[in-house]
Amino acid sequence: MSGIILRVDVPRWREHLRRVRAETPGLVPVNKGNGYGYGLVRLAQEAARMESDSMAVGLADEVALVRDHFTADLVVLTPWRPDDAVATGLLADPNLVTTVSRLEDLAAVGERAERPPVLVEVLTSMRRYGITHTELSRVPTWLDRVDFRGWTIHLPISGTDRVLEAEQLGRAALAAAPGPLWFSHLSAAETREVADRLGTGGAAAPVRLRLGTMLWSGGANTHWPMATVLDVHPVVRGQRVGYRQRRCLADGWIIVMAGGTSQGIGMEAPTAASSLRQRAISVASGSMEAAGWALSPYTVAGKKRWFIEPPHMQSSLIFLPRSVAPPAIGDEVPVRLRLNTAVVDHLVEVDSGTGS
Repeated sequence: MSGIILRVDVPRWREHLRRVRAETPGLVPVNKGNGYGYGLVRLAQEAARMESDSMAVGLADEVALVRDHFTADLVVLTPWRPDDAVATGLLADPNLVTTVSRLEDLAAVGERAERPPVLVEVLTSMRRYGITHTELSRVPTWLDRVDFRGWTIHLPISGTDRVLEAEQLGRAALAAAPGPLWFSHLSAAETREVADRLGTGGAAAPVRLRLGTMLWSGGANTHWPMATVLDVHPVVRGQRVGYRQRRCLADGWIIVMAGGTSQGIGMEAPTAASSLRQRAISVASGSMEAAGWALSPYTVAGKKRWFIEPPHMQSSLIFLPRSVAPPAIGDEVPVRLRLNTAVVDHLVEVDSGTGS
């Protein structure tokens, strides 16, 4: 077996899923894009195994890919638009919940004879989708024409005022029309706190919490990506290598690793440098990249190794000093992957109880 391999300790992974479900009020698993590295089908099967009453997908096009594996309610997170033929066709499905983020779209969906299930999105400080605070009072005009499932509030990941924002927007939404509040990017504890604050008569407000990365990839020691060694070549200082024929700066080894841009190697999403130390590291890394060096995500002999050049489509060249014994062809080495941007070649189940 060669390529990028995601090894999953299934018993530990499922124990993590059970724990998150038990701790999370109204958990709604999110399954979109590349299926967080596991694949859309596998995560749909796991959501069904957890007996989730709802699962969220990103796009209307993803519904057909998971419907045979998850038969409860599906929520499409990307808001409906009148020119989306697939999303419009799904309005007739009573188990498909459509997100609406504009008053004119709510009115258009409300004209359907089927009274489609609908979530109404509230605009947050993300400024992505949603009906503005000042427009919320106009929403009830159309709610008797749809199956209103509640309000969806998609918060930013960072920031110290997320709980306050969730409470303020939730209160404004509930003042316009009662219904469950569907949150993203709160912790379970924060969600309960908001529910308690917005509750009436001693009862917490009904809330749902959508989880993706933290649910599927948040468990410690539940999964580890590996990459196979495809070839090993000795090189000497000054020898030219790679597409760009760069000179080696020292004697060593060229290690040909499985994985390239088609698997997401070297294609990670940008991260924000918020501290002085992080900014200094970014500056230093940028300087090295300008000189033709970039640190790879591959770990050999306990250290991340440098790319010789940018990753190829399905393989990558890294440099190993002569003082380090090279791995053998066919060996697996750890590779750091951002799973929501990765495409793995093989998913291998491992049982921690048996070690297999």
